Amino acid sequence: MITRRLLLGATTALAMMTTGAIAQDKMYVPLISKGFQHQFWQAVKAGADKAAAEFNVEVTFEGPETEAQVDKQIEMLTTALSKKPAAIGFAALDSQAAIPLLRKAKEAGIPVVAFDSGVDSDIPVATAATSNVAAAALAANKMSEIIGGSGKVAVIAHDQTSRTGIDRTEGFVNEIKAKHPGIQIVAVEVGGGDHLKSAEITKTLLAANPDLKGLFATNEGGAIGMVQGVQEAKAKVTIIGYDSGKAQKDAIRSGLMAGAITQNPVGIGYETVKAAVAAAKGQSVAKDIDTGFFWYDSSNIDKPEIAAVLYD
Repeated sequence: MITRRLLLGATTALAMMTTGAIAQDKMYVPLISKGFQHQFWQAVKAGADKAAAEFNVEVTFEGPETEAQVDKQIEMLTTALSKKPAAIGFAALDSQAAIPLLRKAKEAGIPVVAFDSGVDSDIPVATAATSNVAAAALAANKMSEIIGGSGKVAVIAHDQTSRTGIDRTEGFVNEIKAKHPGIQIVAVEVGGGDHLKSAEITKTLLAANPDLKGLFATNEGGAIGMVQGVQEAKAKVTIIGYDSGKAQKDAIRSGLMAGAITQNPVGIGYETVKAAVAAAKGQSVAKDIDTGFFWYDSSNIDKPEIAAVLYD
């Protein structure tokens, strides 16, 4: 009886040791996001979780409370790197601030995959993102088409430090200047991705420019704020947004917003983890992973190919 108990105990201990070894060997890939508050980031997380299950890796996803907290994001990146992950995904709030840390990651042999927003460095082995310049240029062309090729427009950017903030703003502004000379850009303001701040900026812009014909927001928070500001000012202005989310989709269906650019956030999260796993295994990955973008408005919002890349 004693021998049988000893054997059972040894078998249990061996099983525990084996399980522990498997858990320890499971690849760990943290993703440090630009935020967590918008539905866009929840959709990116959903894609990352899907890849984590498919490739049998442990993935964590975190970001600061607001997209203005660069220091907080740097702290999160520091903590994640201290855990010696197999690879790391990073969406930079500031395209230069994190470079010293990313350089340390490279020196430690930790592959970095940028997502949504790249950094001004060749350290990332890959960047999974929308072609934001091209997407914003499409928004500019749609704006010109809707307002008749002439008039005053303004832009509310979510920031001026991340690659997404810079590229979406410049993509829109440069396309207007290059192809639509009848349109005047009267202001480029920064709303920080905050809908309340963007609403106040919108009302100020409308008060200063009562003949304003168009508004373009570079992210979800800015677009929602624009709609709120226009409603409160009781103005009639063409609004074009970026990303989706329930509030923007409702605004498009009701006619408050003309349309928006949608990315493929689930695809961004999925491709980030997929590339990170491959890089950690020493496999080659594409330097630029274009996750695509689409224009949507009331005419196509419910079509299967568009509905698949929208999120609530």
